[in-house]
Amino acid sequence: MTDSGKWVSLFSGGKDSSWALYRALEEGLDVARLLTVHPGDDSYMYHVPETRLAGLAAESIGIELVEVEPDDLGAADADDAGAQGDREVEPLEAALEDLRSELDGGLAGVTAGAVESEYQTSRIEAMCDRLGIDLFAPLWQRDPRELGEEMLAVGFEITIVQVAAGGLDESWLGRALDADALDELAELNDAYGVHVLGEGGEFETLVTDGPHMDRPIELEYETVWEGTRGHIRVTDAWLGE
Repeated sequence: MTDSGKWVSLFSGGKDSSWALYRALEEGLDVARLLTVHPGDDSYMYHVPETRLAGLAAESIGIELVEVEPDDLGAADADDAGAQGDREVEPLEAALEDLRSELDGGLAGVTAGAVESEYQTSRIEAMCDRLGIDLFAPLWQRDPRELGEEMLAVGFEITIVQVAAGGLDESWLGRALDADALDELAELNDAYGVHVLGEGGEFETLVTDGPHMDRPIELEYETVWEGTRGHIRVTDAWLGE
């Protein structure tokens, strides 16, 4: 891994990208930008719910945020998952190309929060190869239960903002991903195959506080339930003391 140049953290505000950023900072990588892609209503490659809160997270973290606003990615109508994933990487790669010339010392690499998704990781790796940069993916192939426990041990406060899996009902919306929740998710993994960290899209999260953040994110929200899945709709958000 290169020692020179700046790093960009692929960042949604969720637990996985936040952990990749946190570990990069702990490793002494010079993370100069956070980069959030706002994919619209659906995506094969990107975290979707409440990405607008990435700006508050970036303010608390103290690293400048770059926001990528692609046209409708067309994921809802895609009939070829592979081609769709390749297409969704294009605006991200273009943004990184722009940053390469902007960053003092150039672009050394990106951080990513993939745990087990070969679909996402293979495309990010291929993008890094094309750009000639490194990939820092500290969650890759780690045991999900151990990862969740590590996040909680260092002080991550994690809120579940979307659920879409058997066994996850409306009561999970807005719930803290804490030790009790990890225990229940392990049971749901046995019963329904729910991934303990939601890697298959079973649930999505927002990190509201952690050791890499100066101030916590405070939320007011409503819950939206659609029979078998749901999400929170944030009505107000601010940085606390």
